[in-house]
Amino acid sequence: MGKHRVEHKQSAQDAQATGSISFPLEDSFIGYAYWRFFQTKPPVTFRWDFDILEMELNTIKDAFDRVTKKQKLSSSKTQEIIAQIGQEIEQAISNMQNDPSLANHKLILSELKTKLKEIAPLNHLEGTQKELNIALSKYPKILEKIFNPDISKAYRNVDFDIHTVNQIIASHFYREGLFDLGDCFVNESREPEAAANKSPYLEMYQILEAMRCRNLQPALSWAANNQEKLKNCGSDIEMKLHRQHFVEILQNRGRDEALNYARTFFPPFATKYMAEIQKLMACLLWAGRLDSSPYSDLLSPKHWEKLAEDLTRQFCNLIGQSYESPLSVTIAAGVQGLPTLLKLMNVMTAKKQEWQSMKQLPVPVDLDREFQFHSLFVCPVSRDQATEENPPMLLSCGHVLCKQSITKLSKNNSTRPFKCPYCPSEVEVGQCRQLYF
Repeated sequence: MGKHRVEHKQSAQDAQATGSISFPLEDSFIGYAYWRFFQTKPPVTFRWDFDILEMELNTIKDAFDRVTKKQKLSSSKTQEIIAQIGQEIEQAISNMQNDPSLANHKLILSELKTKLKEIAPLNHLEGTQKELNIALSKYPKILEKIFNPDISKAYRNVDFDIHTVNQIIASHFYREGLFDLGDCFVNESREPEAAANKSPYLEMYQILEAMRCRNLQPALSWAANNQEKLKNCGSDIEMKLHRQHFVEILQNRGRDEALNYARTFFPPFATKYMAEIQKLMACLLWAGRLDSSPYSDLLSPKHWEKLAEDLTRQFCNLIGQSYESPLSVTIAAGVQGLPTLLKLMNVMTAKKQEWQSMKQLPVPVDLDREFQFHSLFVCPVSRDQATEENPPMLLSCGHVLCKQSITKLSKNNSTRPFKCPYCPSEVEVGQCRQLYF
């Protein structure tokens, strides 16, 4: 997948969210598990970049607004007529109670009958009800037209390794803090080794829960225990934790305790973070009134949120996991690419052509940058995507072609110079070097 451009183009080719998978599990659990996944934690940010999809969604919204408007109008008209009829009946009852004469009762009832005929409730309601029925009948047709429920033709049947899929699902539940659900899945899928991912995530969520309660001790202990690993990764999370703790002490316990804390923990960071430490030392002058100082921004709740995000990112990095759940990313990428695949499926079906056996899709499937992980190179001469057998090669002039294109241009002669197709330079095959992205 990916556009055919002469540039470093990344792709989420591996992000296929719509494979055909058969789970040897209870249907009830699978239904519940996926409901929990989609209801409690939507996938990574969806950004619909397809203009046609936006137009279709606007069409649905407009149709829904029309139905809502007609329904409100019909309901309002109905309530108005019911109120008018009720008022006439109550008036007639009141007149009959005030006049005991039977003859007058008949006259009152006759007058009531005449007034109800004049009101003609059915005639008044017929128009608005008819308009509502028309709008309601059109709305399902629009939904049926735009939302094709059969997506089975828009993906290829892939023989997934069930063991790997179960590991991914279990890891996702633990990553999202759904530990009971993860344990249930591990037990029913009979994948006990998948529970190995639970312990580190359990520790991470305990730290994050303590941070939500403004308790940084568990986070500081974790950072201290992993100090060397964090330093090798170039992480500054430990300094950020000490900074936040210093601010909390200064705000809640006073200048003296904050100063003692700084003397105890800041010296190891002085070389790299001197400017930051100097700023914190200046905060000591505003003890008790930090909220009205030039450093009041340090009290903002956003620092806690950013600190929790940074800690999560660094924690996942140390345990060899990505910050975003692979399952969430895969499903999000699949959903974003699905409209293009559905359109391709419809076109190919109309032309009676088979696309599932193609090695490469005839149209690009563009994904947002958060789904782009693998660099791709497309040769500007042959328009072929680089592979291990046909890797990108750097010419001595600085341009890049695929190996097979160089072979053709040199007429399969490694000593024969050839002209670069993009500049006047003469290039020898022996001077070309393979590129690694």
